[in-house]
Amino acid sequence: MNGEFTVEITSDKDEVGRETKDLAEMNRLLVPGTRLLLSPIMRALFPGSFDPVTQGHKDVLRRAALLFDEVVVCVMFNSNKTGRLPITERLDRLRAAATDLSNVTVDSHTGGLLVEYCRRVGIDVVIRGVRGVADLDYERPMARMNHELAGVETFFTAADPALAHISSTLWR
Repeated sequence: MNGEFTVEITSDKDEVGRETKDLAEMNRLLVPGTRLLLSPIMRALFPGSFDPVTQGHKDVLRRAALLFDEVVVCVMFNSNKTGRLPITERLDRLRAAATDLSNVTVDSHTGGLLVEYCRRVGIDVVIRGVRGVADLDYERPMARMNHELAGVETFFTAADPALAHISSTLWR
C-alpha cells in the first residue's frame, strides 16, 4: 500500500463521524469511548493509448470510479501502436469523459514502464478492461510481470457486452 489512509473518528458521545488527516486533531479527539478506524486509500491506474477514447473506455472508467477511492486514467505510449491523435487531444477527451467523476484525474506517461509510473505516484492497482479471451490472453503475461517487478496487482473487469465489439484500433 502507498501509506495514505482515510481516518474516521467516532465517539459513543458524539453520533456524528468526522474525517481528518491532521494528527494533532486526532489526538485531541481521542477520548474514552472513541474508536479510531484507519482505511487505506485505494488508488488505481487505468492506463491505455486512448487513441481515440471509446465508449468502452468511458464505461470501464465510470465503473472503476465507483470501486476505487481515486482513479488515475493515464495516456501511455505503446510502441506496437501508431498513434493518430496527439497526446494533448487524447488528454482533453479523457478530461471530458471524466467531468462528472470527482475521484478521477487524467495524466500521461510516455517514457518508461507502467510500473515505473506506478512507483512514482504510489499506485498499487492497474485496471484493465477485457472484451474477451484474446484480450485476457494478451493482458495476463503483462499483469504477471507488473506483479513480479513492482508488486502491482491487475484488476480485470469484463467489458459491457453491448460495447465489447468496440476497439480503438477499429476506429483508426
